[in-house]
Amino acid sequence: MADRDRDAEGRPRNARPRDGLGRPLPYGAPGVSRQPEGVVRTPAETVTEAQRLLDAGRPFHAHEVFEDAWKSSDGPDRALWKGLAQLAVGLTHSARGNLKGAASLLARGAAAIEPYAAQAPHGIDVAGLLRWARAGTDAPQDLATPRLT
Repeated sequence: MADRDRDAEGRPRNARPRDGLGRPLPYGAPGVSRQPEGVVRTPAETVTEAQRLLDAGRPFHAHEVFEDAWKSSDGPDRALWKGLAQLAVGLTHSARGNLKGAASLLARGAAAIEPYAAQAPHGIDVAGLLRWARAGTDAPQDLATPRLT
C-alpha cells in the first residue's frame, strides 16, 4: 500500500496541487495556492475574503473560507456559514460542468440560509442570495458570481 499524503499533524491530506476550481492536478504541476485551513476570522473578514475569492473565479476557495467560519462557530450563525459554504460549492459544481450537483447544493444551501433572510446578518444580503440560489437551481449553467452584501 502506498504512503498517503499527510499534514503536519499526521492527518491524511492530499498534497496534489489544485486548479482554481479545486480540482486535483498531477504532482509537480503548477497549481493555484490553496486557501489556508482553520483560519479564524471575524464575520466581516470572512465575508470580505469570500467575496474576493468569488470575484476572482475561485468559488471552491470561497467555500473553504465559509467552512472555516462554520467549523469555528458554535453560535446562532453556524448554519448560516454552512449554508454559504454549500452555495459556494454549488457555484463550484456549476463551473466544473456538474449541473446536477450544482442544483442540489444550491437548494441545500438556500434551505440552510433561509431562516436568516429577514435579518441580513453581518450585512449579508441573504434575501438576494436566496433569489440567486433559486434561479441557479433552475438553471445552474447560467450562474453568475453572487454579491454577498
